[in-house]
Amino acid sequence: MKIEKFVLGPVGTNCYIVQNEEKKECFIVDPGACPPEFVRHIKKSGMTVKAVLLTHGHFDHIMGLDGFLKEFPVPVYVCEEERELIENAQLNSSLGMLGQAYSFSGAEYIRDGDVLFPAGIRVHVILTPGHTAGGCCYYLPEERVLFSGDTLFHASIGRTDLPTGSSSQLVRSVREKLFILPDDTKVYPGHMDETTIEYEKKYNPFV
Repeated sequence: MKIEKFVLGPVGTNCYIVQNEEKKECFIVDPGACPPEFVRHIKKSGMTVKAVLLTHGHFDHIMGLDGFLKEFPVPVYVCEEERELIENAQLNSSLGMLGQAYSFSGAEYIRDGDVLFPAGIRVHVILTPGHTAGGCCYYLPEERVLFSGDTLFHASIGRTDLPTGSSSQLVRSVREKLFILPDDTKVYPGHMDETTIEYEKKYNPFV
């Protein structure tokens, strides 16, 4: 498996291309924008895109969807608890922060504990409310990899002052759902640099 990171969109969101090099297939995590060079890179790689996985519905993680799906018409997955937020421009902060309304209503809704197999890679859905009510993380057990969205960052956690956020829920999600993963799990967050579960258990001041 190969992971590539692209920092996209108005607030520098980490978008990931997760490749199954053996099958020449990939899936995308959180396309916050869809610039032409991003599309060209995927096409040049020869990979077949199989799905988009969203960690949550804030504007900076979803605003590339329309452009991306025109080029790669694939399923888009997000937790069902996030439906109201992703479909509402006021709640997903696109209207308030950008002055540009954006919403998305074409997602396939998934649940905590679901197991997906995009690009032939086993992905466990872990609902981690707190940053938003339906925020989730994606855990790849064979690779010891976690895509944490805005739930867990390097020495930090996501903000909770936006609609549907809860600081107590977020801390509980990190402690009870993420810190039980193997220490050597590599964490790929929605912003900033990668980290590990072991490092965050030892040094994260918020949890």
